[in-house]
Amino acid sequence: MLSEAKNKLLTQVGPGTPMGDYLRRYWFPIAGSAEFDDMSVKAIRLMGEDLTLYKDLSGTYGLVDRHCPHRRADMSYGYVEKNGLRCNYHGWLMDETGACVEQPYEDTANPNNKLKERCGSKAYPVRELSGLLWAYMGPAPAPELPVYEAFTFPNGFVEVVTSDIPCNWFQCQENSIDPVHFEWMHDNWSIRQKGSLGPYASTHLKVAFDEFDKGFTYRRVRSDSDESSAMWTVGRVFLWPLGFYLGEHFEWRVPVDDENTLSIGWFYARVPKEAEPYRQKHIPHWRGPIRQPDGRWISSHVINQDIIAWVGQGAIADRSKENLGASDRGIALIRNRFFDELEAVAAGRDPKGLIRDPEEAKLVQLPIAERRNFLEGKPLAEFFKHPYYSKRLKDFPWHFGQPEAVRKAFCEAMGVDLNGAPLARASEPAE
Repeated sequence: MLSEAKNKLLTQVGPGTPMGDYLRRYWFPIAGSAEFDDMSVKAIRLMGEDLTLYKDLSGTYGLVDRHCPHRRADMSYGYVEKNGLRCNYHGWLMDETGACVEQPYEDTANPNNKLKERCGSKAYPVRELSGLLWAYMGPAPAPELPVYEAFTFPNGFVEVVTSDIPCNWFQCQENSIDPVHFEWMHDNWSIRQKGSLGPYASTHLKVAFDEFDKGFTYRRVRSDSDESSAMWTVGRVFLWPLGFYLGEHFEWRVPVDDENTLSIGWFYARVPKEAEPYRQKHIPHWRGPIRQPDGRWISSHVINQDIIAWVGQGAIADRSKENLGASDRGIALIRNRFFDELEAVAAGRDPKGLIRDPEEAKLVQLPIAERRNFLEGKPLAEFFKHPYYSKRLKDFPWHFGQPEAVRKAFCEAMGVDLNGAPLARASEPAE
């Protein structure tokens, strides 16, 4: 259990809080770039700050204060120009650096006025990488934006899924180092939801947790495996400080404020050998619903099930009332690491896993089970024999609500119909 004071250290993310200042020192994803296919301006809240995210007519992204520095009008109702975002109230134009570059009436009435120099807006840098928009909200100089190896995997179909989660970021992120919950929340509960009383899933026999420079790994042995399994020799990655990496996808839990989190998932699926070479022209984005029409939480898909665990702890989990057990060693490890990190940054040191070297940032490798599947691929016939890919062809298992257009694009890339059955190739007559 934790004291109320220590719990606040972990959960408060607003400007000036220790954790808020700490997390601002990292780049983190804030949107799917495809969100700007049909719009140019979006209101967004991050780390307790109300902001406006936009893409101007030159293709430059900006992240500026939600309110115009003139009369505090809402900039999310502004409109983009070739170089910046113009307030719809009096036409003041802000660029991506936060500089006020035009004040139409003031510029006319007094061409020599210096008001623009005093009217800058809060602004944060934004970059686009692998279908995601990333922001840096910390002190200069900004670290390098890491290009994770998965972003370079060839011949793959990628999609980005976001959801708004009404609870604190830390109870979402703690899920990233909790292996035993998978047996119960995802396996056994799914079995029960289908109306079956068993048999239940294989049980966890042993778990282990290891720290490395980019985060932690959890490893496990279940009753249907042994220590030769990749889940023991490699495991899964708690990506410091906001991420989770499973090989075929990333998840990030981005703080909106103390009681809300933006869940962002990046999902990769390598196409079969028969479909290579494959180059995806557009990475789609979709928003994953989390509630049923009657208000109950959706419980059919993996991340939806996780969300139920997260929000079930309350808007901010009261960790003074919990009782940790042997399966929670990873939870204790990351909490203690965060406390140590807050002290290190307060003493002037860089936080864990930050990359300053541009060469290092060009290709950041993480532990990954079954690496050959991603780098070498396999024929479609083997997909149907694989315990994960056979299911992936039939449905998107991670989040409820995949749009039909995205499903169709995925199936086309994979060479299967909407039911996951192989399509006849041009050289083969259909039966």
